[in-house]
Amino acid sequence: MRPGRIIAAALALAIAAPAAADSLLPPAEWANKQLPDPRQEAQARDLMEEVRCLVCQGQSVADSDADMASDMRSHIRRRIAEGETPAQIRAWLVERYGNWVTYAPPVDGMTWPLFVAPVILLGGGLWLARGRFRRRKKM
Repeated sequence: MRPGRIIAAALALAIAAPAAADSLLPPAEWANKQLPDPRQEAQARDLMEEVRCLVCQGQSVADSDADMASDMRSHIRRRIAEGETPAQIRAWLVERYGNWVTYAPPVDGMTWPLFVAPVILLGGGLWLARGRFRRRKKM
């Protein structure tokens, strides 16, 4: 086989790979369908806005089109329809996926640097800027 054909075949496979990554399964029952009770749907929607998509990582499950996000939306709606509170569902998601799954992680031994580092960096930047401005005045 000639090298040109091998390269062409590799390129064709690389271009077709994203299409093969899509799931052939139908979407979950409640993934794109609202709950009949508007109060429950509002609770589900609020919780979906707080939960991070595990595939996209920068989007909430409410905004993501990933299959995993649609499964999580369906799961949240189903559990709310069964009578669970958003706090119970959030606790279950955190237990299963870790604090990273929520956009509002609690302050604990692992996350305190996330809350303290911006304050320290801002203070250091102001201290450096103060020193730079003082030097200019003396010249």
